[in-house]
Amino acid sequence: MLKILDKNLKKIYILSGFIAAGFLILIALFILVGISSRIFGFYIRGLAEYSGYSMAAASFFALSYTFVEGGHIRITLFLEKVGKAKRNIMELWCLILGAFFSGYLAFYFIKMLIISYKFQERSEGADEILIWIPQTSVAIGSFIFFICIFHQLILKIFKK
Repeated sequence: MLKILDKNLKKIYILSGFIAAGFLILIALFILVGISSRIFGFYIRGLAEYSGYSMAAASFFALSYTFVEGGHIRITLFLEKVGKAKRNIMELWCLILGAFFSGYLAFYFIKMLIISYKFQERSEGADEILIWIPQTSVAIGSFIFFICIFHQLILKIFKK
């Protein structure tokens, strides 16, 4: 059962990476449309805001995929100098801290999303979009990241 769960979670991380790539493509499109609109003499409201929302979404959706693929900055140079027993303890400690702080982050992003939805907050930009719409991607991405770190923690514990 754990192998099936592991396999499905890895699929979620890969999907999260593809979603992040999609948001990066959206950023490029928004920038190209903004440049084109200035060249042809018309203005589309909110393109800068949408680029920012897409950047936040891409960043948070990419967290779990990047973590699983080993793309985050790690302290491997430091860990290579330590013995295997100390290394396992230090990695376990780091994963516990990472799980705690990513869970804390995800909890408050979800809480912020709920509050924004309740009060129907709008952005301060020219488009006045309901702010819970772009906050949804940040909350989902941070929650997937929490699951990813917790997943790695469980794998590390049972690997011993």
